[in-house]
Amino acid sequence: MAQVADRIANLSASETLVMSQKSSELKAQGIDVINLSVGEPDFYTPDHIKQAAKDAIDGNFSFYSPVTGYLSLRKAICSKLLTENNLSFEPDQIVCSNGAKQSVYNVLLSVVNQGDEVIIPAPYWVSYVEMVKLAEGKSVVISAGINQNFKITPAQLEAAITPKTRAIILCSPSNPTGSVYSKEELKALADVLAKYPNIIVLADEIYEHINYIGKHESIAQFENIRERVVIINGVSKGYAMTGWRLGWIAAPKWIASACNKLQGQSTSGPSSITQKAAEAAYIGDQSCVETMRKAFERRRNLVYKLTSEIEGFKLEKPDGAFYVFPDCSFYLGKSFNGKTIETSGDLAIFLLEEGHVACVGGQAFGAPNCIRFSYATADDLLIEALKRVKEALAKLK
Repeated sequence: MAQVADRIANLSASETLVMSQKSSELKAQGIDVINLSVGEPDFYTPDHIKQAAKDAIDGNFSFYSPVTGYLSLRKAICSKLLTENNLSFEPDQIVCSNGAKQSVYNVLLSVVNQGDEVIIPAPYWVSYVEMVKLAEGKSVVISAGINQNFKITPAQLEAAITPKTRAIILCSPSNPTGSVYSKEELKALADVLAKYPNIIVLADEIYEHINYIGKHESIAQFENIRERVVIINGVSKGYAMTGWRLGWIAAPKWIASACNKLQGQSTSGPSSITQKAAEAAYIGDQSCVETMRKAFERRRNLVYKLTSEIEGFKLEKPDGAFYVFPDCSFYLGKSFNGKTIETSGDLAIFLLEEGHVACVGGQAFGAPNCIRFSYATADDLLIEALKRVKEALAKLK
């Protein structure tokens, strides 16, 4: 009998990709579906970045790169970290990978042993828990509800730490909530972590440039834990380069070395052409980043207003990223056409089938009473989508 390995059998499918797939299937049937399930900017990659890729092809950058990426790209990333974040790194502390998702996975596989605990604040990005599972670790989830703007407190963190705690994954700006930790909030968490020298901090900062409250703050700025922080970032969100697949870590040398070793036995270096495009993204004109950020801020304001007008939804105004994450528990237990909405996942399916809007139920993010809408699409589509959502929800009794 054909049977997959236990590690695959025990793995959950990515709920965001599942909903996106269902949306695509309905579209293929001729149904007008608006997809708010995937976190992907609808902007095209800026022209100067595309031109750098074309130049790289003409320049015959068609051979294997170093596993960790071209030195010129790693230097550009170090320069970005110094200029934008006031953080000093050397090129041998940078490892470039096929997207920030691989970067997170590389770090977890490099530092987590079987049975080690990894603290994950909830709501969390769907893949964190599954990655810990693949690393044979154990996820310790700290729930931070809408009443605390989905951000954990120092007391919650302290209570979750045990002798088995090996790492914590902190995402700010957050997917799925859009919450952003302030410098003061991060310092308070860093002060707790400083007491536990064996804990590695994975700071997922992929949404760094999509921030509506001013300067991005990194937990790596605090000297008392600096040597244990791994920054994870990339070009997907800030530069509209999702399909190019380029993420990176800035890490202590021993972790960078471990990730180099691991990646050398898995994918080797990322696409040579993508690397030259990413280099242009970091050293070129940054006005494109601000143009997109302003568009996302306008959409944030629009979606927040429209979502706030939907009966029963409770939500916080997101400070970053491009998601709203309303509490939808008002609708759980309600029915339509003999079908009862038991979970937020059921509600997402209902909205897809009845309203033709794709979104993602909150249980995939460790927040079963919430639902996630991405607003990384055009204003007119957002207006129409939320009109459909409002009309569909009105049918539930």
